[in-house]
Amino acid sequence: MRTWIFSILGLALLGCLAVSDLAQEKAEVAAIRILESNWVDAYKQRRIAAVAALLAEDYVITLEDGNTYGKVGFISYNAGPLRVDIADLTDVKIRMHENIAVLTAAYHERGVFSGKSYDYHDRLTDVWMKSGGKWQLIASHYSVPASL
Repeated sequence: MRTWIFSILGLALLGCLAVSDLAQEKAEVAAIRILESNWVDAYKQRRIAAVAALLAEDYVITLEDGNTYGKVGFISYNAGPLRVDIADLTDVKIRMHENIAVLTAAYHERGVFSGKSYDYHDRLTDVWMKSGGKWQLIASHYSVPASL
């Protein structure tokens, strides 16, 4: 009888821990969703300091044309002759892996770069990492889906 009671108590404790872990993961997913929204807004509105604060020092981005930039290069690109009129995410999915979050989404951006209009419909992957209690973006990849 005693073994049975301890078994039930052990299972109940494991259940409580699982619920606690699930709640923590949901909170982290919500935090990433907010950070991603802040990232897109800061980029669109050309708030360079806000963009810089969200990016890790070793951040790397691959753009639709295949060019890659580090943090400083991307900030320079964003501060250049760029006007973003639309920057929208849809079909957002977030996968958590301890201190790493992988976000995938469909992305639509329209604007003007160096006097030329553009209109992209992309897929993106953003990788966020939590270090020292702070989430930062460590990598981004944008690609234009191929026509099938």
